[in-house]
Amino acid sequence: MAFLYDTLLQEFGKRAISQVTVPTHISGNLKFGQRPYQQEAFQRFILCHSENFVGKPNKPLHLLYNMATGSGKTLVMAGLMLQLYEKGYRNFLFFVNSNNIIQKTKDNFLNPQTSKYLFNDKVVINGKEVFLKQIHNLMKPIMRISISNLQPSNSCILI
Repeated sequence: MAFLYDTLLQEFGKRAISQVTVPTHISGNLKFGQRPYQQEAFQRFILCHSENFVGKPNKPLHLLYNMATGSGKTLVMAGLMLQLYEKGYRNFLFFVNSNNIIQKTKDNFLNPQTSKYLFNDKVVINGKEVFLKQIHNLMKPIMRISISNLQPSNSCILI
C-alpha cells in the first residue's frame, strides 16, 4: 500500500500541491509563522480532504505526520484543527504517550500565558470568534479537545 504522501504526488503532482492556497483561517489565527514544509502539510491536507482521487482513504481520515522532534507537528495540528473547525468539525481527540506531554499540549492549545501557545489572542473563523477553553457552555462555538495518555493509567482530560 502506497503512502498518502506519494499517492497525492502521483495523482496531482508537486505543482498542483504547491498551488493550493492555505486559507487565512489557518495562517491568520496561528501565533507563529509556518515553515515551508508546514505550509506543504496544510496544502496536502486541504487537497486530500477536498478532492476525490484513486487511493483516497475513507472518511474519517486517519492521518499520521512523520516529522522530527521540534519540527512543529503541534503547530500543524493546530492549523488542521482550524481547517476542520471551519468545515464543521467540533471534536478533536489527541493521544499522547506520557503525562508531562498532556500538560504541554494543554498549554499549547489552551493557555495564552505560555510562550508556546499556538493561537493568536483572538481566533476568528468566518467572521465569528471561536473560543478554545474548557467546556463550560456548549452554546458557544468551542473546539472540544480530549488529551489522553496511552500508558496504562489512561488518564483522560476533557477540555
